[in-house]
Amino acid sequence: MAIKLLDIAYGRVRAPDLDEAERFLLAFGMRRAARTEGALYMRGYGGSHHLHVVEQGDAGAVSLAFLAESESDLLRASQLAGASPVEAIHEPGGGKRVRLTEPNGLCIEVVHGIAAAAASPVPTHPLNTSDAPTRRAGGMTEMAPRPAHVWRIGHGVVFTPKVEETARWFMDTFGMLISDVVHDGVERNTVGNFLRLNRGAELVDHHTLFIAYAPVAGIHHLSFEVADLDDLLLGKEYLSGLPYAHLWGVSRHVQGGQISDYWTDPTGVMLEHWTDSDRLDANEPTRYLTREQSRGPWGPPATAEFRAHALTPIVPWGTAVTKEDANV
Repeated sequence: MAIKLLDIAYGRVRAPDLDEAERFLLAFGMRRAARTEGALYMRGYGGSHHLHVVEQGDAGAVSLAFLAESESDLLRASQLAGASPVEAIHEPGGGKRVRLTEPNGLCIEVVHGIAAAAASPVPTHPLNTSDAPTRRAGGMTEMAPRPAHVWRIGHGVVFTPKVEETARWFMDTFGMLISDVVHDGVERNTVGNFLRLNRGAELVDHHTLFIAYAPVAGIHHLSFEVADLDDLLLGKEYLSGLPYAHLWGVSRHVQGGQISDYWTDPTGVMLEHWTDSDRLDANEPTRYLTREQSRGPWGPPATAEFRAHALTPIVPWGTAVTKEDANV
């Protein structure tokens, strides 16, 4: 029986300078949840204790974490080949986890029982439209560039030379479904699979994982939902005035329908702001598109830097983050 998941929980990366990492992530729209001697835990404005972890060390990708539906799912995960036992998480937020390894050597944390956080109000800007011209009634619009408001983590993207093997591992392990297949259009060889959670009749994001071909394995980017389109654009204006690299955007995707914008942190980890995803249930059939058909309806074309980027190497799981004396 597949392990039932509720959502993606966080990404875990490494960077040599935690102060530098935090400066970028604050500008990107996150807030500090906790910081220990060896790691930084960043949250958004939603109810997750944290949604991004930066360990101190040589730059690289350590893990992707997913929320198990129940502790029984942790027990089932611990019975899989190569799995760790169920273990306490001695990090801010607590909880329990099982560690698995997917076909490229990336650690997959299956977590449960991490403390929740109180969600904070996020400013939004109602839009007056032709069919609802008084949605924003009275008052004058005033806006200025400032950090976006990250709400939650939405998906991760894994680059791999083993697309079908990797996608099959996540489908077999977690019951994920394929929303979209991208193929080469000639031999119909798969070059990417967009995978979503299987929550039955419940509507979920178009994808929680994108598995795409590259000659070297790594995490291509981590994606975070922001409040709305104005929030995304104001955040972009703010970041544009700082010394950070912008890789692509703003554009709307075909697969998932998101409006997206991409940046890299000082170590080269790519992070995405997005808003407005397609939401699907388990009955939605798989769609097959070529690369050409996958070009978005508006926005600039993907840059060469975006297409070639991959966070490598995947670094092995370590034991550096075991401090319980977090400064919250």
